[in-house]
Amino acid sequence: MVRLIAFRSWCLQLLSAVLLALTVAAPAHALEGFWDDPFKDLKADVEEARDSGKAGVFAFFEMDECPFCHRMKTQVFTDPEVQAYIDEHFVTVSIDIEGDVMMTDPEGEQIKEKDFAFKKYRVRATPVMIFFDTEGKPALRYTGPTQSAEEFLLLMKFVASGAYQEPGMNFFKFKKQQS
Repeated sequence: MVRLIAFRSWCLQLLSAVLLALTVAAPAHALEGFWDDPFKDLKADVEEARDSGKAGVFAFFEMDECPFCHRMKTQVFTDPEVQAYIDEHFVTVSIDIEGDVMMTDPEGEQIKEKDFAFKKYRVRATPVMIFFDTEGKPALRYTGPTQSAEEFLLLMKFVASGAYQEPGMNFFKFKKQQS
C-alpha cells in the first residue's frame, strides 16, 4: 500500500514537471518568427518598412530578468490578432538593454545594444516600446507593459493610422475615442 502511494506521488510529480515544461516552452515557440531582424540593423529595418508600405519599425527594449517583458512576450505578442496586425504594419526588432551585441541605429551608426538603449533613448527600465516612422524618427514611446493584447492593438493602430501626428492627440485620448 505504501509503495502504491509513493508510486502515485512520483507519477503526479513527473506529470507536473512535464506539463510545466510544456507550458514554459509553448510561448517561446509561439514567438518564433515574431522578430524580423536578428541582426538588429534599424537603418535597414526602416528602409524595409518604407519600401514595403509599412507604418514603421517596432522596437521592444527588454532584459532577461524583466517579468513585465516576459508577460508581454507570453500573453500579448502571442495573440494571433496582434501577430497578424504587427506583421502587416511593422518591422519588428528586440533590443536587450544589457546587451553587448553590435547593432546599427536608424542613422547607420554601429553601436552596442545597451549603449543604443541608454545613451540614445535613456531606457533604464523595461519594457519600453518605441515605434519608429519610415524616416527613422521615433513616432511613439511607451514605457511599461500594456494591460492586454487589445490595448497593444490600439497602440499599434494609433501609430499605423498616423493619429499620433494629429495636434493635441495622445494615445490615451485615442484609446478613449476608440471605446
